[in-house]
Amino acid sequence: MSVSPVSAGFQCRCPRCGRGRLFSGYLKVVPRCESCGLELGTMDSGDGPAFFVMFIVLIITVPLVFMVWALFEPPVWVHAILWPIVVIGLSLSMLRPAKGMMIGQQYKHRAGEHRN
Repeated sequence: MSVSPVSAGFQCRCPRCGRGRLFSGYLKVVPRCESCGLELGTMDSGDGPAFFVMFIVLIITVPLVFMVWALFEPPVWVHAILWPIVVIGLSLSMLRPAKGMMIGQQYKHRAGEHRN
């Protein structure tokens, strides 16, 4: 049975078996899968996940900023408090699954040093 790199990455699971944990911390990749033994420590997603997360967060928040501004006309201080919280929250919640999906794609396409 083949594991989808997107679903395994989104669930932060091993890209080979889909059962073992992918991360030991927030973004630290485990050295090897506890379930199937796949070497995960050599996989490096680089800055790709951060770039995609920033781009997606930009696409989501910019229209929301203008919509809130047009509909409710809040004072500037409300924008100064609201939008950094939204941007940081979205970024932190999306970064881990994005890194997992990038590692899953690397495994699927046998990119980099990982050749199994």
